[in-house]
Amino acid sequence: MQNSKSSLAVLTLGAVGVVYGDIGTSVLYAVKEVFGSGHVPFTETNVYGILSIFFWTLTLIVSLKYVVLVLRADNHGEGGLIAMLALASQAVKDKPRLRATLLAVGIFGTSLFYGDGVITPAISVLSAVEGLEVMSIHSKRFVIPITLVVLFCLFAVQKRGTGGIGKFFGPITLVWFITIALLGVSHIVGHPEILWALSPYHALSFMFAHPGTSFIILGAVVLCVTGAEALYADLGHFGKRPIRLAWFAVVMPALTLNYFGQGALLLVEPEAIQNPFYMMAPDWALIPLVVLATMATVIASQALITGAFSVTKQAIQLGYLPRLNIQHTSVRDTGQIYIPLVNWGLFVSIVLAVVMFRSSSNLAAAYGIAVTLDMLITTTLTFYVIRYGWGYPLALCVAATGCFAVVDLAFFASNLLKLFQGGWFPLLIGGIVFSLMMTWKEGRRLLNEKLRADAIDLKAFLESVFINPPTRVEGTAVFLTAETGAVPNALLHNLKHNKVLHQQNLFVTVHNHEIPWIGLDKRLQVEPLGHDCWQVMIHYGFKNDPDLPRALDLLRGRGCELEPMSTSYFLSRDTVIPTIGSGMAPWREKLFAQMHHNASGAADFLRLPNNAVVELGSKIEI
Repeated sequence: MQNSKSSLAVLTLGAVGVVYGDIGTSVLYAVKEVFGSGHVPFTETNVYGILSIFFWTLTLIVSLKYVVLVLRADNHGEGGLIAMLALASQAVKDKPRLRATLLAVGIFGTSLFYGDGVITPAISVLSAVEGLEVMSIHSKRFVIPITLVVLFCLFAVQKRGTGGIGKFFGPITLVWFITIALLGVSHIVGHPEILWALSPYHALSFMFAHPGTSFIILGAVVLCVTGAEALYADLGHFGKRPIRLAWFAVVMPALTLNYFGQGALLLVEPEAIQNPFYMMAPDWALIPLVVLATMATVIASQALITGAFSVTKQAIQLGYLPRLNIQHTSVRDTGQIYIPLVNWGLFVSIVLAVVMFRSSSNLAAAYGIAVTLDMLITTTLTFYVIRYGWGYPLALCVAATGCFAVVDLAFFASNLLKLFQGGWFPLLIGGIVFSLMMTWKEGRRLLNEKLRADAIDLKAFLESVFINPPTRVEGTAVFLTAETGAVPNALLHNLKHNKVLHQQNLFVTVHNHEIPWIGLDKRLQVEPLGHDCWQVMIHYGFKNDPDLPRALDLLRGRGCELEPMSTSYFLSRDTVIPTIGSGMAPWREKLFAQMHHNASGAADFLRLPNNAVVELGSKIEI
């Protein structure tokens, strides 16, 4: 019992650091952007109204939608948009057209994650460093260089893994939440009447009195829920209970106290609107607060970068991206990975965002469209999961998700007003990633169709070969094939050029499935083909780590023993030739051919020993 309590405490502390780092740093800029927009006249009534809208936005979107409803939709204990997408597509698998639409919508939502992954670190770190401007106007010229140095250091250490610094995330972020709560309390004590803003009356009064303004400022109000999606995405790392406990016991009280403290300060000093968060602090605390805020924003950014690595790996295994160089940074935790292309691609995009927009206020204009569209997509997928997956009554499903859909739609529509101010930037990034993903998926489908059309049946081929068998040589040959039951090109090349066949021959097909995990007991399916030949199917979930030699070790005791020193792996390295005619648009075929050419080898992805791999090339027209 004692151990379970201590592990719950450790997981809750971890959730505070990783899950809520992003939403915890929104206090740096959210209030400033609402009043700084110039749309809201600065009056005492409006301060109460805005604070009330903040509180009820946190309650509706985070507490009710994500913590209470969406966390229930776990896919074998895993969360995130890809896990939700897999659940939704399984729920409607008997409706192929609807399933195809949901897959496209879900993949577009996943693509938008990368747009969010660029804006969030940029706005968070920039807003933290902008605290220097409060101390001295001359510090302004140092803000962008310091921000870029901090971001470069963050991305440079990624290849070392997060295991070493990860254990400090929780305690540092907990100190951050305690600090922002105390800053809030120090001002609320002087003006406790500000707590009346907890009543929804003030939010509703403001909305009815200023309907047009209310709609416009939703684009800035959404800043208070930055990172809400991370709550669901990190479900598999921490579990529902620690995430819920961290939110209700630590995060939401701290955020509420700080926002209301900023409101209390503004009632006394309206000029503090230029940076209400930092102006809450006494002068002696400014530098320590800037340092702590920068650490907190780096941690928030770290969680997003780790999420980008994880989402990319899952997309690769679901067949939406080509194989990339994935490095494991921990021998114990298989989830800790580093993808150089994603890491430096994100860094270049973030530097571009910082240099183009130059301030957190300008970046706030770019933030919102991607994240609110993601929220709307999550709500839509949730409806299909609870209606068709769980079989709940239609009226209940519409009531449960309809309310959140209206809120998400209102936020999204408001953020569309910022499209030309900067909202185009994350949409452009998301659109590029979506085009790459759909091109790769469609290209793979066309490639597999071509391979199937040209395929020779494996069983019939082996029967004909063994009528007049070639010379057999010692050892085991493992032939990788995309289609079960088809003769791999590598086998044809081997027989044609070397005129030999190994003593044992395995024809291996790797299948990736729309569930997160497949256990070792369901990893292999084996079919004997006679003459010491076997058809082997290996199954992975989208969160499993492919490791072919380890999977083939499970063959022991099934009549097929593999000796690592005498096993060779034969792979076909296909070169794609784009052709005019059927298939995709010419530019997409060329793009697919380039992606296929640049994909990392199957040998690295499947962790095959370098000294035992034989690659044989062939050209395929699509």
